[in-house]
Order: sequence, then C-alpha cells, then structure tokens
Amino acid sequence: MNILEVEAITKRFGGLTAINSVDFYIKEREIFGIIGPNGAGKTTMFNVVSGALKPSEGNIIFNGENITRLTMNRVAKKGLTRTFQASTVWKEETVLENVLLASYLQRKTSALSWLLNGRGLKAENREIKQKANEILEFMGLKDWENEVAVNLPHGKLRALGICIAMMTDPKVLLLDEPVTGMNPVEKQEIVVLLQRLRESGLTIAIIEHDMTTIMNLVDRIVVLDHGEKIAEGFPEAIRNDRAVIEAYLGPGGNN
Repeated sequence: MNILEVEAITKRFGGLTAINSVDFYIKEREIFGIIGPNGAGKTTMFNVVSGALKPSEGNIIFNGENITRLTMNRVAKKGLTRTFQASTVWKEETVLENVLLASYLQRKTSALSWLLNGRGLKAENREIKQKANEILEFMGLKDWENEVAVNLPHGKLRALGICIAMMTDPKVLLLDEPVTGMNPVEKQEIVVLLQRLRESGLTIAIIEHDMTTIMNLVDRIVVLDHGEKIAEGFPEAIRNDRAVIEAYLGPGGNN
C-alpha cells in the first residue's frame, strides 16, 4: 500500500521553478531515498511534502487524504514528520528534557486541566515520560539522558534529533541528510537505527549525499536534477543509470 503519493508537484519562487511536475510514491514500511546534485530541489520537495511550503501546482496524498493545503503542524499531527539538516535540539537542555519538550504536539489534556494541574495532567506527564524513556532506550541514548545536548558526539546529536521527531508518533519520517558530518562508525550506527525503525513499522524517506549509505540502506530511489525527476527505481538500476551518472559527473562521466 502507498502511504504517501506526490502528484505532479510544481513549486515556483517568482520566475524560478524549483520543482517541475514531479511524481513519486512511497510504500508503507519502505525506506525511500531522494537524491540529486546540489540545487536539484530535494530540500524544497521535503518542505512541500511536510507542509512548510505550499506547492504552486499538484497534490500531496498521505494515508489516502489530501494534505496539500495543511499547515506543517497539522501535517505532523497526522503522522508525517521531518527532521532538518541542522539537528533541531535545545542544546542547553539534557537529552531527556529535549525529548520531553517535543511532546507538545501530542498533549491531550485540556487547558483547564493544565491550569489546575489536575489528575489528567499528572497522568499524562507520567505517560509522556515513560514514552520518552522507551524512545531513548530504543535509540541507544538511555545512558545519555542526563547529558546536556551540547556535549553529545555528533552522531548522538543526530540520533537525538530523530528521538525528538519520534515523540510526535510519526507514520512517515522525513530525514534530511541524517549522516552528514559523521565518521564511518557513526554512519553505521545511524543505518542500524533506521533499519530498526523500519522493522518497528515506520516508513522513512531520506535525502542524503552519501551515496554509499543511500545505496546500502534504501529500497527505492527517486533522482532529481534541476527540479525534474530524471530517474526512479531500485538502487542497482539507479547506480547504473546514464542520466543519473551524467547529472552527477557531467556528460561522458564514469561511475
């Protein structure tokens, strides 16, 4: 089943067309890659899909619902959540505090209960802390829960960004360059975590420039170049696609 469908999405900024009539779909429990040279339109596509930008034309269908005109906050509440190239964390707070702060999207108690600090709020706080602890355990950060985020190694900081996103109960997680700046050990740790997330039932879409990581991780790939879709398919086919090779290396380029 397709959980996300991108239908003829175009995004213009004045006279500049950043994305031109791009289609693709993502299946449930799939790890899907979006690649392309710098300026290809990858991040713009993520911004449109997540609701941060509205498309000039086309539709975004998520879980059978047209979400094209929803705000980013409403899109996230429906289960489509993204992370950014820069880890969006509160660096002066602890790891646990960061994850707890991300729970605001899922608050169920009424404003009156908040004001009165009633039983409902106390019960919800216990549930949220338990959920945060479970996510930290799953992501290998439980031993770091009392560490201030600014002191984390780069790989752990990126993992914390994913933990924060997980507090919104995503069905689809959009990851923008999750292994950027990592050493080989950190990259492998993130790859293992993403595979575990998929095994737990999550669908993942990933933008990444590290071709070794992307080719070894994803199920399928769409390739953008100058805002156009130039290829879509399985990693091995994409690796050997002439249009993709030329987009990265220029005409006559070799793999």
